[in-house]
Amino acid sequence: MAMEMSGRNKIFNDPVYGFIRVPDKLHFEVIEHPYFQRLRRIKQMGLTYLVYPGAHHGRFQHSIGAMHLMQIALETLNRKGHHIPRNERQAASLAILLHDIGHGPYSHALEETIVSGLGHEELTLLLMHQINNQFGGALDEAIAVFEGTHPKKFLCELVSSQLDMDRMDYLKRDSFFTGVKEGNINSDRLLAMLQLSNNHLVIEAKGIHSVEHFLVARQLMYWQVYLHKTSLSAEFMLVNCLRRAKQLSMNGHQLAATPALQWFLQNNPQPSDFYPGSEAMEKFTQLDDYDVFTALKLWQNDSDRVLRLLSRNIVNRRLFKIEVSKEAFASGTAEALLQGIRDTFELNADEAAFFLVNESTSKTLYNPDEPPLHILSKDGSLADIRQVSDQFNFTLMDQPVTRHYLCYPKEVRGEMR
Repeated sequence: MAMEMSGRNKIFNDPVYGFIRVPDKLHFEVIEHPYFQRLRRIKQMGLTYLVYPGAHHGRFQHSIGAMHLMQIALETLNRKGHHIPRNERQAASLAILLHDIGHGPYSHALEETIVSGLGHEELTLLLMHQINNQFGGALDEAIAVFEGTHPKKFLCELVSSQLDMDRMDYLKRDSFFTGVKEGNINSDRLLAMLQLSNNHLVIEAKGIHSVEHFLVARQLMYWQVYLHKTSLSAEFMLVNCLRRAKQLSMNGHQLAATPALQWFLQNNPQPSDFYPGSEAMEKFTQLDDYDVFTALKLWQNDSDRVLRLLSRNIVNRRLFKIEVSKEAFASGTAEALLQGIRDTFELNADEAAFFLVNESTSKTLYNPDEPPLHILSKDGSLADIRQVSDQFNFTLMDQPVTRHYLCYPKEVRGEMR
């Protein structure tokens, strides 16, 4: 994604949408901020590139793309007679631009290990406040949109809902970079079908099939890409590697790492330690993918055998075998595998636990607990898409689909047989 400057106009050349214009000086200054530039160094899809080699795009690109879609959505609504003042358009655009700024390296792996108890949404809000302080309150309205407290509820829904600009961009972008065509949605059609009713975002009736395609594409991308078993294997291994590193560091073991990562390994910050200007926040904003992967390369030669093996396997893509089941695994299966790990690698019970993952995950195509997607008929009436869709059985689509996982070194299963 190259950036060109022509006079006062700032333009990104994006491989998904073409030219993307930065709308004003405030947007440009936010993009130039070091906290936002950090997103260039954080991959959108973590270790998924180990399965789909093209998936090296970053959260920076995704955020710029989501901003672009927001601009189109607001222009569409304006053309349809809904006057949205400039300050509100700017606020919504800045909110979506900054919506991922709180992500750490390998986001979910980091949240489960060295920065626990605080999700990226909370960190995003903290960083937005920090930037807002530096910009003299220029982001006040954008923060209200992000938090969902803005009186124009449709602006909040464009940032976070079952059909928001975040989801619309990541589906289209991730499909593009992975090459998985099933996830390629028609964002132009979806944006053209946006409408407002009673201060909420709705879809015109003639856009119902585009919404159905969007929902199916999202489901296919989750099971084919985001929850691909090999990607999960890599993420599970990274989580356990970071957990081991944290355990060793807290017990006084000296590990090679960058200063920012070293701080998180040697300290156990609580959510209350993260606030604008705090040491925890400052260290967090220095972290990116390079810190973690550099550490993995260094830990390949560490004296701790567990950390050494996990790091080598991730760096060299010797990923654990992963078994997937719709049902929970039989009682005793995990215990037998754990014993197999102990025997194969000559580890104690505590050490062997880092080589086994026994977890489950659930996903819902259409979440009934979130505000529904409303379809606007020609007569002005509204209906939940579940009531008017004649293509899908939403009694099944709003039920969670659960998968159970067992992840372990390939050598172990062979020995057990």
